Amino acid sequence: MGNCHTVGPNEALVVSGGCCGSDGKTYVVGGWSWAWWLITDIQRMSLEIMTILCRCENIETLEGVPLDVTGVAQVKVMVDNELLGYACEQFLGKSVIEIKSVILQTLEGHLRSILGTLTVEQIYQDRDRFAALVREVAAPDVGRMGIEILSFTIKDVYDKVEYLSSLGKSQTAAVQRDADIGVAEAERDAGIREADCKKEMMDVKFQADTKMADSKRGLEMQKAAFNQEVNTKKAEAQLAYELQAAKEQQKIRLEEIEIEVVQRKKQITIEEKEIDRTEKELIATVKRPAEAEAYKMQQLAEGQKMKKVLTAQAEAEKIRRIGEAEAGSIEAIGKAEAEKMRLKAEAYQHYGDAAKKALVLEALPKIAAKVAAPLARTNEIVILSGDGSRVTGEVNRLLAELPVSVNALTGVDLMKIPLLQKMINPQA
Repeated sequence: MGNCHTVGPNEALVVSGGCCGSDGKTYVVGGWSWAWWLITDIQRMSLEIMTILCRCENIETLEGVPLDVTGVAQVKVMVDNELLGYACEQFLGKSVIEIKSVILQTLEGHLRSILGTLTVEQIYQDRDRFAALVREVAAPDVGRMGIEILSFTIKDVYDKVEYLSSLGKSQTAAVQRDADIGVAEAERDAGIREADCKKEMMDVKFQADTKMADSKRGLEMQKAAFNQEVNTKKAEAQLAYELQAAKEQQKIRLEEIEIEVVQRKKQITIEEKEIDRTEKELIATVKRPAEAEAYKMQQLAEGQKMKKVLTAQAEAEKIRRIGEAEAGSIEAIGKAEAEKMRLKAEAYQHYGDAAKKALVLEALPKIAAKVAAPLARTNEIVILSGDGSRVTGEVNRLLAELPVSVNALTGVDLMKIPLLQKMINPQA
């Protein structure tokens, strides 16, 4: 049994070993490979770019001037199977720092050797050629290690004896001298040329002014002629336009009048139809309902009238029958009362004064009740008198006057009745 191993495009998978003691090696970049347990070894190598800073100090040039040079190299492991095999033989199992260290020593050695064959001016002024020379010399050596130099550039060149600054000062002074001379000669030539140019300019300006005045006069005359012609054409065009506009306006007005006539006719037709519709709507919504309501009211009035007539007839019949019944009842009551009165009269005639006295005695409680009715609604009666015997005298006086009043009203003398005589006059 075994495992499946995969790598990305920035790594190389080195598969070594196998069945039957095989010593072959397989290189896989950005793919996969099968590895048997115990008999297959799997190792990885990075294919990413490595940046190496090369720094050489106090290296004498061809002229014996010591320089400090700093370069930057971009290198990587090549992916060709043969060259990748060289790289695996040299660097497999080593870290990136160790790989950089080996390549750095190789590049620094070639950089030192090349610096000894060039002058300071060649190194300082043509850095690209110097860097290309380093790549050409170092590429075969690092190529045998399976390493490719992608780029090599000179980052900085300086010295501790101020040779470069002195060289720059002398060159700067020479350049400044040449520049001053050139400026003076240029100013002299410029002054002469400026005077010549001013003279030529004045001549050209005079000729140009003359031509310009002639051209301006001719232009003004042409403009006046053109303006006259243009104004004439404009006036003619304006008159023609106004005439045509008046004609078009008249046509438009005639068409508008025709449209208004047609619209008016249509409006009249629509209004006539609307009048017919409104009339029908009024007949349907007002007249017919009004007629129906009037007929309904007429029928209700006739029904109400009939109802009242029948009710009046029934009420009259009721009253008539009630009257007949009451008349019969009154007649019977009257006959009964008359018979009662006849019998009472016969009894009174038979008993004489005793009957009259009995009637008076029966009426006295009723008379007393009627007299005392107002007093029944009185809560309290206060008699203002300082003498208590006077109240008793007033009551006795009222009782003494009662028989006289009854005698005057009925002709019956209550004093002749012994019981009442004792009640009115207890001392008799």
